Amino acid sequence: MKPLLLTELSDPSLDLPRAAGAVTGPRWLPRLSLLGWSVMLGLLALVVWDGLGLDLAAVRLFGDLRGFAWRDHWLTSGVMHQGGRWLATGLVVMLLVNAVRPLWPGLTRRERWTAVAITAVCLILIPLIKQGSSTSCPWDLAEFGGTARYVSHWRFGVADGGPGHCFPSGHASSAFAFFSLFFMLRRAYPRQAGVVLVGVMVLGFCYGMAQMARGAHYPSHTLWTAWICWAVTVGMTRISQGQWRLRRAAPAGHTA
Repeated sequence: MKPLLLTELSDPSLDLPRAAGAVTGPRWLPRLSLLGWSVMLGLLALVVWDGLGLDLAAVRLFGDLRGFAWRDHWLTSGVMHQGGRWLATGLVVMLLVNAVRPLWPGLTRRERWTAVAITAVCLILIPLIKQGSSTSCPWDLAEFGGTARYVSHWRFGVADGGPGHCFPSGHASSAFAFFSLFFMLRRAYPRQAGVVLVGVMVLGFCYGMAQMARGAHYPSHTLWTAWICWAVTVGMTRISQGQWRLRRAAPAGHTA
C-alpha cells in the first residue's frame, strides 16, 4: 500500500467519510474522515500520556531545588520565547494582509478569511482556558524552589497552592494557531502546505521544549495546546467548507 504523504492531505476529498458502500473497517467504528480520525487518535494519545504520568519525570530532567537553569537563558527566554511572540505577531499581520490583498494567487476569499478566523480563535481560546485553570507551572512547585504541590490538570478546581493559570501552553499556541496556513494553502499549493504543516509542528514543539526547560510548562501542556488548535482548525475548516457547498448547491436547487 502506498504510504500517505503529507502532500496527499491536501486532497479535499480526505475531509469526507468514505462512501456508504466502501470498506471502512469494523461496523462499530464511526465513519470519520482522515482528519476526523487524526483528531480522535490525537486525543487518545494525550489521554495515554497523561495516564502514564510522565510530566514530572520530564521536567525533573531540567530542574531541581535551585530552580531551572534554562529559565532566563538567552536562547529559551530570549530567542524561543520573546522571539516567538514577535514571529507570531508577524504571521498574524501577514494573514491579515493576505486576506485583503492575496499574497498567493489562486486562494479564494473564503480560504483567506477562514485562516484569519481560525488563527484568531486559537490565539484567544488557549489564554481563556488558562485563565480558568488551577494548574500551576513547574517552576512554582516546592521541589523546584516554589510553594505549590503537583496536582494533575485532570483534577478540575483542585488548588495546588500555587498561582495556577498555567494549563495549557499559551506560548505553544503562537505556533499551533497557524495550522490554519496548511488548510489555507492545501488546495492551490499542496506541496507548500505540507512544508508549512511540518514547520508549524516543529516550531510548536520546539517552543514546548524550550518552555519545559525553563520550567514554564509540562510536556502535556504543549501537547494539549497542539490538539486543541488542531481540533479547532479541523472543525472550523469543515464548517466553512460545508457552508460554501450549501451556497453552491442553493442556486441549483432553486432552479430545479
